[in-house]
Amino acid sequence: MARSLRTLILPLAAMTMSWSSLAANYQTYDLETFLAEFEADSVKVLDQLPAKIDHQPLKSVAPFATVDVSTREFIEAKDKRRKDSCKNIDGVRVCLSDLEGRAAISANDRAEDLVDNGTTLINTLEQMESKTLRNGRLTRQPWSDDYWAIAKGILGARYADPNKANTLDWKEALGFVETLPATTYVEKNNQDMLSPSEKYDLLVGDRNFQLTEAMWNEGREYYEQSGKVEPWMGICHGWAPAAYMVQRAKKPVSVVTPEGTKVTFYPADIKALSSLLWAKNETETRFVGGRCNTKDPKRDANGRVLEQDCFDSNPGTWHKTIVNQIGVSNRSFVMDATFDYEVWNQPVVSYSYKYFNPETKRAASTLAQARVLMNDYRSDKFKKYRAKEARSVVGIEMEVEYVVETQPAQRNVDSPDYDATTSAVYRYDLELDQNGVIIGGEWYTNIHPDFAWTPVKNAKARSQADRYATGTWVAGQAVPGQWQKVAAQASKAGIPLAKVVEELVKQAQ
Repeated sequence: MARSLRTLILPLAAMTMSWSSLAANYQTYDLETFLAEFEADSVKVLDQLPAKIDHQPLKSVAPFATVDVSTREFIEAKDKRRKDSCKNIDGVRVCLSDLEGRAAISANDRAEDLVDNGTTLINTLEQMESKTLRNGRLTRQPWSDDYWAIAKGILGARYADPNKANTLDWKEALGFVETLPATTYVEKNNQDMLSPSEKYDLLVGDRNFQLTEAMWNEGREYYEQSGKVEPWMGICHGWAPAAYMVQRAKKPVSVVTPEGTKVTFYPADIKALSSLLWAKNETETRFVGGRCNTKDPKRDANGRVLEQDCFDSNPGTWHKTIVNQIGVSNRSFVMDATFDYEVWNQPVVSYSYKYFNPETKRAASTLAQARVLMNDYRSDKFKKYRAKEARSVVGIEMEVEYVVETQPAQRNVDSPDYDATTSAVYRYDLELDQNGVIIGGEWYTNIHPDFAWTPVKNAKARSQADRYATGTWVAGQAVPGQWQKVAAQASKAGIPLAKVVEELVKQAQ
């Protein structure tokens, strides 16, 4: 488990209470204080950032600048980047940029379409109570990794070299590696200082270092077009699923190149290659929710977002998704958590929720105390948006813990002790029909997860090139000659061979 230090995150900066400038403070962590403030001024409270808790001090550079957060420029930036993140859904290629937000639970926003137990979905709070699912935690925690910024050369970054150019300026970072070619390190028998992609190129006998060249070329296009590479751009869309789809690399792996050179892949190197593998290959994937690419959506007099695209996933969908996937299936999924320093693809670790009564605005210890019949709900600020089938409403406060990025470090061991996690606290209510089935709900914060997604269970990240990599790589020997030829071709597209990466993971256990 991650370390248990819990410190509320400080505000980012002084900001005004509007969607064009985020709230100056995070929500209060005290539930009843929050509910009292919500009742008094819902417009103000809806614009506050969710309460957040660091379980361990972060080691990564904040990818989104304060100005991008305060002006919500990161929303448009994310949306532009989403066009490059595509997955295979039921045989159809769908990109994140194709998703639309939605308010009520609809046919394309159903928890059944994401969770592993979709055919036996637990969809009432009574069922969740009886199966002790008010909290849930994965038995195997996803691992932290860097998001491998494009501005630093992605896997071409020599993170272990103490003399590296510590910059997010792509051209300056490239200048450092061009001044000191990888062969210089090899000649000095100093391979430990090389980047993950340079080590990979040596392993597969590619003296042209084509994977490394592909890593740097991804930033070249952006730099030549605009004179910069945005610091938040990276491969978090590969790291997030790899963090729980791929076993943690626990120890270093020493290999021999075709030339007889010894190269050691540390856990950070192997995790980096796993993240790249999942970033570059489309796998069978499931989505729920949507996206909002509007910086300042219209709201009603109570502060509720009116634009359909910006309501994102319905709270009912969210609640059933996390309880069934984490609590029942014991498998993670990826949530969009961006509203300050995270990148936006974060693997979920755990959840825990408690009740409150929406009418009295008081915490409730039991479901019965929290439930309000629609006819008795006189102070409902969201009355006009309620589902026609709703017969009662229950308030929920949920703490969601997810893994965040860390800077890579050259260590001889990796374990959950080196991960970093953060928790966000979301408040919302759930609408229940006459049978107690969750059919909808309303968010008590305008800032919440946009969407959730996960590769299907047992999915593998594979490239077309892998089918041509025949033979077996014997530990202690160089990779087979056929693998070398295939790897060189795949590297041109910036893709490592899955067979190579998976063997490194296997040997790192």
